[in-house]
Amino acid sequence: MQGFEITFPDGSKKKFVEPLSARAVWAYCKEPEAVAFGMKVNNELVSLNKKIDVRATIQPVLKGTYDGSNIYRRTLCFLLAAAARKIYPDLRLLVGHSFGYSYYYTFEGAHAAQIDLALIEQKMHEMVNDDLPIHTQAVAYAEALELFANTNQPDAYRLLSYNSKPKITINILDDYYDLFFQPLMDRVGYLKVFGLMKYEDGFLLRFPATADTDTLPEFTDIPHLFTVYKEYKTWGKLIGVSSVGQLNEMIENRKTKDYIEVSETLQNNKLAHIAEQIKNKGNVKVILIAGPSSSGKTTTAKKLSMQLRVQGYEPYVISLDDYYVGRDKTPRGADGKPDFECLESIDVPLLNELLLKLFAGEEAELPSYNFKTGERFYTGKKLRLNSRSILILEGIHGLNDNLTPQIDPSLKFKIYLSALTQLTLDDHNRIPTSDNRLLRRIVRDAQFRGSSASVTIGMWADVRAGEAKHIFPYQNTADAIFNTALDYELSVLKIYAEPLLRAVKPTDPAYSEASRLLIFLNNFLSVSPSFVHGQSILREFIGDSAFSYR
Repeated sequence: MQGFEITFPDGSKKKFVEPLSARAVWAYCKEPEAVAFGMKVNNELVSLNKKIDVRATIQPVLKGTYDGSNIYRRTLCFLLAAAARKIYPDLRLLVGHSFGYSYYYTFEGAHAAQIDLALIEQKMHEMVNDDLPIHTQAVAYAEALELFANTNQPDAYRLLSYNSKPKITINILDDYYDLFFQPLMDRVGYLKVFGLMKYEDGFLLRFPATADTDTLPEFTDIPHLFTVYKEYKTWGKLIGVSSVGQLNEMIENRKTKDYIEVSETLQNNKLAHIAEQIKNKGNVKVILIAGPSSSGKTTTAKKLSMQLRVQGYEPYVISLDDYYVGRDKTPRGADGKPDFECLESIDVPLLNELLLKLFAGEEAELPSYNFKTGERFYTGKKLRLNSRSILILEGIHGLNDNLTPQIDPSLKFKIYLSALTQLTLDDHNRIPTSDNRLLRRIVRDAQFRGSSASVTIGMWADVRAGEAKHIFPYQNTADAIFNTALDYELSVLKIYAEPLLRAVKPTDPAYSEASRLLIFLNNFLSVSPSFVHGQSILREFIGDSAFSYR
């Protein structure tokens, strides 16, 4: 047998004749103190129980890394599901949304309100102490359907009903079977840091942060965000679409148009309610909108303007982009590159001077910014407010009071945007908000900025780091939270995103993430973009919006 060659992270190479597991390969790496949770094999993320039988360049996925944390959390979810089934076999465990460093869960079934979390947590620790192995197994499609039909997992069954693969990969822990669409650990012995905490009608599965894997971070409540999620989840259940399988059923039954109409109407009504809140506050002069990347800030500002006109206002949108200090004055990050996301990149004194002038009834000349030259310039554009005028200011620092320190808080109304889908893939597989936003950005960057999926994926980690620093810490200060997610949108984005993701080759470092997103999108039936309204937030990303964007 000819065999195959493996290239290790330090550049050394070794030939093998027989296939071996990723864990066995890891034993040859010269990092005895490091803990690996998975491995990248030719840029494909795999479990440590994956067999390697081709020439490969490998990179271990270590504890304390982004990918390592994701594997840890997925495996922890599997452990919870297995333990819950042992303690409460007649109850259905349902995953919800992320909540800081935790996931929200509920139980469904008789006596679900009387569960003892301590018993479940004890069973989880017992399984960790036993260091039980996790097996992956390919089973026939019909066998997988039968398996989930008989284990009280209707959403898993429904999701598989729209899968056309002859083999389905299932995960096995002790005597428990489940679906997970991305690699898990091959053993549960490393899952030592977690906790279960009662919260609202359910509980939180708490886990460590990426940067500190040995302790649970202090719990920070986000009640406004939870309220929004609960409202949308209730709406999803009422309309009969709270999982991807149910969404696919609706698409298959040709009810897409009506569902989109209802989804868009719901979102517009929520925005109308915020406009009413602004009016009822009475003395608002400036609305500050902030949210993470691709949350739809620009379109939200335009749609809110329309709702405010209905309330009798004359809104005027000001972009923070026009208040950059200039490329030569922008602070440098640790990498030596200009940090355009820090507050110091904005000319805060100029912005506050202009706002005070406008609020005093004076005329003010508005700046513009040339991104090609990195310089501010003036075109003679001037503005004077009247009694019906109201300003809308959108940008990542909108909720940070240090952006507008000279403005009386009573004159401000702050809105936080989140793209928080209430859909889940199935009972135990959630849809991360960040995935929703990343797919939006991949499509938008390709459509309007000429950027490949590889480029967008490559910068995503830095984008999220900036969000964690400049946006998320201030979300609890918002006067209102607006959910920009549309539960049908991933079925539309799928059409645009899939060819972009397939263009990322295995030799590209972005391949593992592109592959993951392709697997994720494969669960959705597609919806034609022709159904999408011209004023929909989704149009900001796919194009042909009724609004103009500069």
